[in-house]
Amino acid sequence: VGEEGSRLRFQGASADHGQYVDLLVQPGLGYGQLGAGSVHHVAFRTADDAEQLEYKDALTAVGLGPTPVQDRQYFHSIYFREPAGTLFEIATDAPGFAWDEPVDSLGRELKLPPWLEGQRAVVDARLPVLVNPEYAPAE
Repeated sequence: VGEEGSRLRFQGASADHGQYVDLLVQPGLGYGQLGAGSVHHVAFRTADDAEQLEYKDALTAVGLGPTPVQDRQYFHSIYFREPAGTLFEIATDAPGFAWDEPVDSLGRELKLPPWLEGQRAVVDARLPVLVNPEYAPAE
Protein backbone atom coordinates (compact mmCIF):
# COMPACT_ATOMS: atom_id res chain seq x y z
CA VAL A 1 0.00 0.00 0.00
CA GLY A 2 2.98 2.28 0.27
CA GLU A 3 6.66 2.84 -0.23
CA GLU A 4 8.95 5.32 1.48
CA GLY A 5 12.67 5.16 0.90
CA SER A 6 13.71 1.57 1.53
CA ARG A 7 10.49 0.68 3.38
CA LEU A 8 7.57 -1.18 1.76
CA ARG A 9 4.21 -1.39 3.55
CA PHE A 10 1.65 -4.14 2.94
CA GLN A 11 -1.86 -4.10 4.39
CA GLY A 12 -4.51 -6.75 4.96
CA ALA A 13 -8.14 -6.04 4.10
CA SER A 14 -9.54 -6.10 7.64
CA ALA A 15 -9.04 -3.79 10.58
CA ASP A 16 -7.75 -6.66 12.72
CA HIS A 17 -4.51 -6.35 14.62
CA GLY A 18 -1.50 -7.21 12.50
CA GLN A 19 -3.01 -5.73 9.36
CA TYR A 20 0.23 -3.95 8.41
CA VAL A 21 3.59 -5.45 7.53
CA ASP A 22 6.57 -3.19 6.90
CA LEU A 23 9.59 -4.53 5.05
CA LEU A 24 12.97 -2.89 4.81
CA VAL A 25 14.66 -3.40 1.47
CA GLN A 26 18.43 -3.52 1.86
CA PRO A 27 19.98 -4.70 -1.42
CA GLY A 28 23.22 -6.62 -1.26
CA LEU A 29 22.64 -8.29 2.09
CA GLY A 30 21.87 -11.67 0.57
CA TYR A 31 19.46 -14.22 1.96
CA GLY A 32 19.48 -15.63 5.48
CA GLN A 33 19.58 -19.33 6.20
CA LEU A 34 16.39 -21.18 6.95
CA GLY A 35 16.30 -22.29 10.57
CA ALA A 36 15.78 -21.05 14.10
CA GLY A 37 15.51 -17.28 14.19
CA SER A 38 14.56 -16.85 10.54
CA VAL A 39 11.19 -16.35 8.88
CA HIS A 40 10.06 -18.85 6.24
CA HIS A 41 6.98 -16.90 5.19
CA VAL A 42 4.41 -14.38 6.36
CA ALA A 43 0.77 -15.49 6.15
CA PHE A 44 -2.28 -13.32 5.72
CA ARG A 45 -5.85 -14.53 5.98
CA THR A 46 -8.81 -13.97 3.73
CA ALA A 47 -12.42 -14.93 4.34
CA ASP A 48 -13.01 -17.11 1.30
CA ASP A 49 -11.96 -18.20 -2.17
CA ALA A 50 -13.63 -15.22 -3.86
CA GLU A 51 -11.72 -12.67 -1.78
CA GLN A 52 -8.50 -14.61 -2.31
CA LEU A 53 -9.08 -14.50 -6.07
CA GLU A 54 -9.35 -10.70 -5.87
CA TYR A 55 -5.93 -10.60 -4.20
CA LYS A 56 -4.52 -13.03 -6.77
CA ASP A 57 -5.77 -10.85 -9.63
CA ALA A 58 -4.39 -7.68 -8.00
CA LEU A 59 -0.99 -9.32 -7.42
CA THR A 60 -0.89 -10.55 -11.01
CA ALA A 61 -1.76 -7.05 -12.26
CA VAL A 62 1.27 -5.54 -10.51
CA GLY A 63 3.61 -8.30 -11.68
CA LEU A 64 4.13 -10.20 -8.41
CA GLY A 65 3.27 -13.57 -10.00
CA PRO A 66 1.23 -15.42 -7.37
CA THR A 67 1.13 -19.21 -7.49
CA PRO A 68 -1.94 -21.16 -8.51
CA VAL A 69 -4.27 -21.88 -5.58
CA GLN A 70 -2.88 -24.68 -3.40
CA ASP A 71 -5.40 -26.90 -1.59
CA ARG A 72 -3.91 -27.37 1.88
CA GLN A 73 -6.91 -29.42 3.09
CA TYR A 74 -7.76 -27.04 5.95
CA PHE A 75 -7.42 -23.88 3.85
CA HIS A 76 -6.53 -22.73 0.32
CA SER A 77 -3.34 -20.76 -0.23
CA ILE A 78 -1.60 -18.63 -2.80
CA TYR A 79 2.02 -17.56 -2.46
CA PHE A 80 4.12 -14.74 -3.88
CA ARG A 81 7.43 -13.05 -3.17
CA GLU A 82 7.54 -9.35 -2.51
CA PRO A 83 10.29 -7.35 -4.27
CA ALA A 84 12.90 -8.03 -1.56
CA GLY A 85 12.25 -11.78 -1.71
CA THR A 86 10.11 -12.44 1.36
CA LEU A 87 7.56 -15.19 0.74
CA PHE A 88 3.96 -14.17 1.47
CA GLU A 89 0.97 -16.49 1.75
CA ILE A 90 -2.69 -15.53 1.49
CA ALA A 91 -4.82 -18.31 3.00
CA THR A 92 -8.57 -18.71 3.27
CA ASP A 93 -10.36 -19.25 6.58
CA ALA A 94 -12.43 -22.05 5.03
CA PRO A 95 -12.80 -24.94 5.09
CA GLY A 96 -11.16 -24.65 8.53
CA PHE A 97 -9.64 -27.06 11.01
CA ALA A 98 -12.97 -28.53 12.14
CA TRP A 99 -13.90 -30.11 8.82
CA ASP A 100 -12.47 -33.53 9.72
CA GLU A 101 -13.18 -33.63 13.46
CA PRO A 102 -15.58 -31.96 15.91
CA VAL A 103 -14.52 -28.62 17.37
CA ASP A 104 -14.55 -30.06 20.91
CA SER A 105 -11.99 -32.69 19.82
CA LEU A 106 -9.52 -30.34 18.12
CA GLY A 107 -5.94 -30.91 19.21
CA ARG A 108 -6.45 -34.29 20.85
CA GLU A 109 -5.12 -36.31 17.91
CA LEU A 110 -2.49 -35.65 15.28
CA LYS A 111 -4.33 -34.87 12.06
CA LEU A 112 -2.32 -34.84 8.84
CA PRO A 113 -3.25 -34.03 5.26
CA PRO A 114 -3.18 -37.00 2.88
CA TRP A 115 0.19 -36.06 1.37
CA LEU A 116 1.85 -36.35 4.80
CA GLU A 117 0.17 -39.57 6.00
CA GLY A 118 3.06 -41.65 4.65
CA GLN A 119 5.39 -39.71 6.96
CA ARG A 120 3.19 -39.94 10.07
CA ALA A 121 5.78 -41.82 12.17
CA VAL A 122 8.53 -39.30 11.34
CA VAL A 123 6.29 -36.29 11.99
CA ASP A 124 4.96 -37.76 15.24
CA ALA A 125 8.47 -38.58 16.50
CA ARG A 126 9.61 -34.98 15.98
CA LEU A 127 6.74 -33.36 17.86
CA PRO A 128 7.28 -32.33 21.47
CA VAL A 129 4.93 -33.69 24.09
CA LEU A 130 2.37 -31.05 25.01
CA VAL A 131 0.17 -31.30 28.06
CA ASN A 132 -3.13 -29.46 28.18
CA PRO A 133 -4.25 -29.32 31.83
CA GLU A 134 -7.88 -29.39 30.71
CA TYR A 135 -7.42 -32.91 29.30
CA ALA A 136 -4.67 -34.21 31.58
CA PRO A 137 -5.56 -37.27 33.66
CA ALA A 138 -6.48 -36.47 37.26
CA GLU A 139 -3.80 -37.27 39.81
